[in-house]
Amino acid sequence: MAFCNKVGSLLRHSISQNGQAPMASMLNAARCMSSKLFIGGLSFGTSDESLKEAFSSFGDVTEARVIMDRNTGKSRGFGFVDFASDESASSALNAMDGQELHGRNIRVSIATERTGPRPYNGGGGGGYRGDGGFSGPSGY
Repeated sequence: MAFCNKVGSLLRHSISQNGQAPMASMLNAARCMSSKLFIGGLSFGTSDESLKEAFSSFGDVTEARVIMDRNTGKSRGFGFVDFASDESASSALNAMDGQELHGRNIRVSIATERTGPRPYNGGGGGGYRGDGGFSGPSGY
């Protein structure tokens, strides 16, 4: 969404300046938004350090992070790798998508910024009561 907003504002600004949307500005906007990669399908044994090591041959990795479940402390099976340059990220994406890492084929894509509220997945289990109200966990 942030990417779309950025491109949209560039287009509006460029069109108001000269009546045309220059391709160079749009490509520049896309390029500057792609140095962070999403890595899916990670082995549960993959650590931040081993993830960084796996991607460091493509360029300077500024951060590699495996996302952990806050309740169990175990890997959620995905992570992110930040590169110092867009070119390094692009090379890593092309070379590593679908490749095996620690016994699992990983999926690599450009990370997108999450917008909006996070879903709440806390307990409960309430539902519709049938009399127009809703019931909570213990049927209030």
